[in-house]
Amino acid sequence: MKDTIQQRLTALRTEMSKIGVAAWYISGTDPHSSEYLPKRWETREFISGFTGSYGVVAVTQNKATLWTDSRYFLQAADELEGTGIEMMKLRVPAAVPPPVWLAQNLSAGSKLGIDTQTVSVAEFRNLQKTLVKPGIELVETPDLLEAVWNDRPAIPGDKAFELELQYAGLPRAEKQQAVAGELAKKGADFQVVSMLDELAWLYNLRGSDVSYNPVFTGFAVVGATESILFVDAQKIDSVLKLKLEADGVQVKAYTDFYGFLSEINGKKIFVDPGTLNYAAYSSMVEKNEVLEGTSVVAVLKAQKNATEIEGFRKAMVKDGVALVEFLHWLKETVGAKPVSDYDAGVKLAEFRSKQEGFKGESFPPIVGYKGRGAIVHLHIGPNDGLPLETDGALLFDSGGQYVDGTTDVTRTVALGPVSDQFKTDYTLVLNGMIGLTLAKFPYGTKGCHIDILARQALWENGMNYGHGTGHGVGHFLNVHEGPMSIRQEYNENSILPGNVLSNEPAFYREGQYGIRTENMIVCVEREETEYGRFLGFDTLTLCPIDTSLIQPALLNEREKNWLNEYHANVKRKLKPLLNESLHAFLDELTDVI
Repeated sequence: MKDTIQQRLTALRTEMSKIGVAAWYISGTDPHSSEYLPKRWETREFISGFTGSYGVVAVTQNKATLWTDSRYFLQAADELEGTGIEMMKLRVPAAVPPPVWLAQNLSAGSKLGIDTQTVSVAEFRNLQKTLVKPGIELVETPDLLEAVWNDRPAIPGDKAFELELQYAGLPRAEKQQAVAGELAKKGADFQVVSMLDELAWLYNLRGSDVSYNPVFTGFAVVGATESILFVDAQKIDSVLKLKLEADGVQVKAYTDFYGFLSEINGKKIFVDPGTLNYAAYSSMVEKNEVLEGTSVVAVLKAQKNATEIEGFRKAMVKDGVALVEFLHWLKETVGAKPVSDYDAGVKLAEFRSKQEGFKGESFPPIVGYKGRGAIVHLHIGPNDGLPLETDGALLFDSGGQYVDGTTDVTRTVALGPVSDQFKTDYTLVLNGMIGLTLAKFPYGTKGCHIDILARQALWENGMNYGHGTGHGVGHFLNVHEGPMSIRQEYNENSILPGNVLSNEPAFYREGQYGIRTENMIVCVEREETEYGRFLGFDTLTLCPIDTSLIQPALLNEREKNWLNEYHANVKRKLKPLLNESLHAFLDELTDVI
């Protein structure tokens, strides 16, 4: 594989020479700013061999560099070894981001090539701003990998399907009206929608173009007087097309999208520069007034309606049953027969698959034993499994897609004895998870304002973790969604009622172990006083937390009460649905601390 990567780099450099660019930039995404990608756009993996979900690559005639964040430092170092590609760290002190590195490594007058269909407006501008001073020209190029990638997959042709109203909660006509109402407040005629999960939510459709994400490939233009869905014809059958047309939706070919934009004249068009690709933006900017901000569709989608929230609760019960069955299997199997961390991930998916309405996993399971638990987004294959033994701890981060909702849960569980240091670290992480769970905050609060609640116990002990604390979770959609988040970095989007997020503080000792405890939470109204409107979180996830790993002296009474109440709720919701043979096991897992 290492030789193959080097051959691909050589072939790419040949294509670069043909068009006179000194470097070529690979954003690692598709024309829809997706995190998880259709096979056709897995360009980062194709050119580098790195399989993580985040990273940027730049290739010059004598260097190749990949940037990623702390979730993938260990994995990237391993996968890039021997390829000739250097790994650079992002989101850490003294990081050298791609535009700065390119400015330092390209000479004045040289050209950086870029496929503008796979770069957002914001990313393009950031590159341009940094490269203009050293006199480096940013030039639009064709997708050079077309000439290098001989058996490149096509856009998937699978059909989209309708998400019934009993799950979606709101008809697509009402959603379009809501979008139009918000656009009117901004003085815009319509919005260009490019994110696949936004498209799926807006039209109450789902698909299977991307592994783990029930989305389909398309674009849309939506406003008060138009709703146009650009999608390959074979994806929408005749019955569904008639339904869409009855709701005022025009269906046009996916390939007509850029041409359609170039013909718009004299309109006020709203776009999200963080997600819309630059090719789409440049197609319409000269003849129209382009207004910018966070996608209206993204904000509305993230505020789950009552039906969606109830769906999440139903999905959590199913998920909880599967998780308890898995924990019991783990207890009975480890030490009794050979089993690896890879096998554990497969088994967990098997337990979920028995639940009604299960539609697949929501992301590749992350299952790490002992030191491998410190690899934040560990990816292992069937031949890479590490045997599980009756000592140390296992971290598993996994989720399911149910027609009711999407789940994402992490637990760190003991397989045998662990050190006192492990227990201390585990409890400090739990302090943070409970701290964020119990947060009460005024309306308008942003994620960066409350992120400290998850880190405070760690910070007080000179400890930290490098990733965010909470990401949005879609409703039978992408397990990672915006626009809000809970992390140290500033995000202008407030936490709003109906937002469903993860709550996942963590701690990692490289080569020794990783600890992460993750629940999903929903933002709810708490009270309104003379000082304002206050919000908080309700916990959605139903899965026991391993109390054998806790240092009880490090939990205060409020934290102990929360944990005991949480476990009582887990037992109350799951016990009636579990086989009687597991009742005593669940009692043991949820015993009062």
